[in-house]
Amino acid sequence: MERGESRTRRGEGRFLKEGGSNGSGRGGSGPSGEWPARTSRAGADDDAKAARAARAARLAKARASRDAASPRPARSTRPGPQRRPRSEQAAAVRRPAPEPAPPRRFPDPRLTGLGSGLFCGAVMLVLGYLDSLMFGSLTLYSVLFLPVCALTALWVREGDLLTAPVVVPIAFAVGLLAVAESGGGFSGRLMGIVSALATEAGWLYGGTLIAGLVVLVRRVRLIARRVAARRRASAGGA
Repeated sequence: MERGESRTRRGEGRFLKEGGSNGSGRGGSGPSGEWPARTSRAGADDDAKAARAARAARLAKARASRDAASPRPARSTRPGPQRRPRSEQAAAVRRPAPEPAPPRRFPDPRLTGLGSGLFCGAVMLVLGYLDSLMFGSLTLYSVLFLPVCALTALWVREGDLLTAPVVVPIAFAVGLLAVAESGGGFSGRLMGIVSALATEAGWLYGGTLIAGLVVLVRRVRLIARRVAARRRASAGGA
């Protein structure tokens, strides 16, 4: 019996020692060690959250100050370039081909009645002086008279066609002042012109005839154009 009681007492003492060492030595296993560890961990989490919140606030403040320092440019209210439809773009790209240059033509001046007389008289006077200086031949002067008559009839305008056959004989007589032979004085020069007209009458008539024929052809063509224009106008009106 005494041995059994001593064993029981030894077991209880050992149990008490183990229980006391477990409760006081290990802070995390017993009820007195768990709560301080949990509270310290929760405090560390709260500190980390507060630090993150403060960092986010600082970043937001820095961003706001940067936006205020450099404001964004205002959007322009001006309408942008509008796009053309494809048909208009194709029409703009397809430019018409340049027209071919008209062929070169001979000069075609138009002289009035007075202008044709001055032209023919001045040309025949110059030709008469040149002929008297170089050749002194009435025949050469008369031959050069023919193309001058043709040019005068071609260059006179359509409203003054009938003046060409009138001015060419006068121009022929004007040119004879330089090329005709004169005996001296006014009467001698006048007799030289009359004799030159008598001897060169054929060339004078020939030049006048050429001018008359050219004028006649031009007159017929003018009448034909007017008749055709009237027919087209009447056909269009009908």
